[in-house]
Amino acid sequence: MTEAQAIDRLSAIAERYDAFLIDQFGVLRDGRGPYPGAAETLVRLKDAGKRIIILSNSGKRSAENDRRLVDLGFVAGSWDWFLTSGEVAWQILKREGEGAGGGRRKCLLISRDGDLSPLAGLDLERTASGADADFVLLAASEGDVYPLSHYEALLAPAAKRGVPCLCTNPDKVMLTKTGTAFGAGRIAELYEELGGSVRWIGKPFADIYAAALDFLGHPDPTRVCAIGDSIEHDIAGAAGAGLHSVLVTTGILAHASDEERRKLFAEHGAAPDFILPKFTW
Repeated sequence: MTEAQAIDRLSAIAERYDAFLIDQFGVLRDGRGPYPGAAETLVRLKDAGKRIIILSNSGKRSAENDRRLVDLGFVAGSWDWFLTSGEVAWQILKREGEGAGGGRRKCLLISRDGDLSPLAGLDLERTASGADADFVLLAASEGDVYPLSHYEALLAPAAKRGVPCLCTNPDKVMLTKTGTAFGAGRIAELYEELGGSVRWIGKPFADIYAAALDFLGHPDPTRVCAIGDSIEHDIAGAAGAGLHSVLVTTGILAHASDEERRKLFAEHGAAPDFILPKFTW
């Protein structure tokens, strides 16, 4: 595994790449709002002629995330597409629903703040109980509100019945207004611990990278660079797709030492090509 090169600004490597896949939380913003200079850096990168996809493990669909980023002060048009794991999962469920026979499937939706958008436009019936669900859609966590035992009680009946789960946000740690909390990925792990099966959609898994590279017209992967704050998701996902990567040391690794990061590189079998203190031009 090669040693990552430290850089102090994104412009130092911009000319090496034609396209960038940029994480949202931990790179552009945290639970409180945008990072200083992040919006300007996106504009500078776009003005340099680069194609940009915001690639996010959000259980919400693309359009909703796109609007939210603009509402936070980012410049509309400074990215080409906001691609979320929720969007990829919605498209999968749409195709599966069109090809399925029989009655409407019952879905136990786990989301945040009562969000129902992951089911909008799908021929599914929502249920609040794991006892009669046909499948579980795990889109988000309220780990800053409820303990993990809350989700265990909700999901145990479904796991016991062998109900499949689709996790559309694999992040195990999330950033909130008050700090970090367990993410939807940790709830999906719990579901597996309870004996249920999980299909994972999002970084570091292949479906979301296939969608991104298809949108870009299947470029040379060595001319595409992923930027993220998670070694497990952003850096390992990029390596699996054959892309180069930049680890930004904001977000979930803001307080990690160099030694702790190296241990994570070894644990996940992937190291970034570059390490950048923060997403600035």
